[in-house]
Amino acid sequence: MHMLYNSDSFIVVQFDVPTAEPQIVPAGPQLNREGFEIVDKFARKEIFIEGALAESFQQGVQALIDEGQPSEDELDAFIERYAVMGQQPVVMH
Repeated sequence: MHMLYNSDSFIVVQFDVPTAEPQIVPAGPQLNREGFEIVDKFARKEIFIEGALAESFQQGVQALIDEGQPSEDELDAFIERYAVMGQQPVVMH
């Protein structure tokens, strides 16, 4: 788990969790469950994205970085497009 981004509006955490069961893949690496958790601080909701959606998110962030030094407002606007899908309320443990 790695915190990638923390602004006044959002937190983005990257997860790279090995699967619980060993995978039988000839000469292949252990499969992992990778994804991103996005927390909307104002809406107090979160979403975990993985697979193609997580890949799209990662590519979008990389494109912003490749264009230059994105501002917090630019990053927040991009993250918001994914955060609006969040339905899980944030609960303190």
